[in-house]
Amino acid sequence: MIYKVKENSSPKRKQSGRSVVDMKVVLMTVKEFLDESFFSGEIGRKIRKPISFFSQLYRFFAFRLEDPRMWLENGMLIISIDVDVGNKELGVINKGKNDANVNRYNSEHSIGEIEERALPIFVNLFSKFEIPVTFAIRGQLTNVDDCTLELLLQSPVKHDIGSHGYYHRPFKNLSHKEAENELNMISVGMKKFGISPRSFVFPKNSVAHLDLLEKYGYKCYRSYGGFMNDCMYIEKRGQLYDIHPSLYLNQCVSSIFLKKILDISITKKLPFHIWFHLWNFGETNESIQRTINNVLFPLIKYAKEKEKSGMLTFETMLSATKKLK
Repeated sequence: MIYKVKENSSPKRKQSGRSVVDMKVVLMTVKEFLDESFFSGEIGRKIRKPISFFSQLYRFFAFRLEDPRMWLENGMLIISIDVDVGNKELGVINKGKNDANVNRYNSEHSIGEIEERALPIFVNLFSKFEIPVTFAIRGQLTNVDDCTLELLLQSPVKHDIGSHGYYHRPFKNLSHKEAENELNMISVGMKKFGISPRSFVFPKNSVAHLDLLEKYGYKCYRSYGGFMNDCMYIEKRGQLYDIHPSLYLNQCVSSIFLKKILDISITKKLPFHIWFHLWNFGETNESIQRTINNVLFPLIKYAKEKEKSGMLTFETMLSATKKLK
């Protein structure tokens, strides 16, 4: 059972002063951040969107001080992954005309090439830990490639296969008719694989046409986040659930920071929803695996320990909605 509390959009301190122990924890966290050399590595490469040390520190305090909008039985870790292309062949088919919809700096072909390498690595990781996640798949991929979807469908872990638009065009830029056409093509393409997507991740987080998501049977979507909007809550809007994002993950996020935020999720019994693109972790097999080992692996290992203690559950976007019913 889940208990929702009255929404309070103005975060405030519940106590006028924090204990000495709490302040020591905060100061130790800052020291750990600095010791981990946040600003080392390949920061600044055009394919990455680094999260700065200060934005991470801001989130730590914001999540810690914010009044909860809901209560769960336990903390919850949700992972959603955007598959912007999935196969370099899409870049060939679209002849570069869709590059701007996919990435500001890199071609659709090159992003697809990276994602082809990255997907099996992530699928193996989640299989090893036996945790389900949401993979938001580009609809056009269903017409050129069956390897991506077959890899997910054959996984020993049942993942939530959602939708990420058809061409990866921002939905705010689409007319009602254009958006409906994309959703219809997604449904037709996914049906060939026996999939009825129920989770939707808007391309470029451009949220629009929610009425059409309801019409096509979606149950949830990921809303827009960002520095000032990231939060820990799930909210029903009409017939849909907004599985709100908590943090965008890439190579520059500290695993120590992630554990601290997860602890807040557990203490407050809130959903911690992290998300990323397949291409966020590097361009080669080696760099992707290295980032996973430095960032994601420590978090998942820590979260599994909490799960064994009955303090946390792993959820997909879709399974999280079922916890609210």
